[in-house]
Amino acid sequence: MQKVTLIGAANIDIQGFPFDKLIYRDSNPGRVRVCPGGVSRNIAENLSRMGVDTELVSAVGKGANGRFILDSCRQSGIGCSNVLVVPDMESSTYMAIMDREGDMALALSDMSISGRITVEYLKSIREVIEASAVIEVDPCLSAEVVAYVLEEYCDIPVFIDPVSIGKAKKIKNLLGKIDTLKLNRLEAEYLSDSRISTNDDLFRVSSYFLNAGVHNLFITLGKDGVYYTNREQSGTIVPPETEIINATGAGDAFMAGVIYGTLAGYGMVRTAEFATAVAIAALSSQDTVNSSTTIAMIERIIKERF
Repeated sequence: MQKVTLIGAANIDIQGFPFDKLIYRDSNPGRVRVCPGGVSRNIAENLSRMGVDTELVSAVGKGANGRFILDSCRQSGIGCSNVLVVPDMESSTYMAIMDREGDMALALSDMSISGRITVEYLKSIREVIEASAVIEVDPCLSAEVVAYVLEEYCDIPVFIDPVSIGKAKKIKNLLGKIDTLKLNRLEAEYLSDSRISTNDDLFRVSSYFLNAGVHNLFITLGKDGVYYTNREQSGTIVPPETEIINATGAGDAFMAGVIYGTLAGYGMVRTAEFATAVAIAALSSQDTVNSSTTIAMIERIIKERF
């Protein structure tokens, strides 16, 4: 399968899981896990575990956390020869407190080092990026870098998940250059300046993105599933109820499934179903990425639950 280049964050994830209901402004008994994370790194690991050739473009510090991130990438089969090692900065860190249901209650991220991924650096590795079948870019990077990737590599499909409204601001005027866009309800509402309360609203909002030039759109709707659309077809995949152990990496897993489906030549329905199954696998893992993820595992989830 062809190569995917992922340009964005590689983090240390520190996650706290309380034993009981969270009490704010108090010390809560629980357990703490440390694992590698970061949107682009997470997508890369999911893809690599499904047999896709991946190349990560990111930045890490020179200390123990940076070595931990790079070692985890290599062990997962992620290409990381184009990850910058920055001696005078700390690696990106994401610190989250989860609730009893495994969803994020509060988080803080320090991604200052991502500023070292500049347009000049991307120009220096142009041959690497040009060899990609798909590019994923993380809007944690500067607006200048995101715009550069979208404008410079317009002949290669670029996939984006803004992850938050704050980061979505960087792509608001660049929608027509995005091949495949994954949003949650709030991000879709923000970018389209419209509320989504009904199916008619969903159709109107999705039409806004297609008319702006987005080729493929996925809007995740929580328990209501995911809405998918392009110029040829649209619909909703509603997953079965799933026990959530850790929701942190589910969105990244979904995007990995979308990229895999695109590379495999799946249609929109099959891609949405496959991506949902990859997200289900992530939800069932204590770590940000389920280390047991394989194509066989995903196909088994689809067969058993859809």
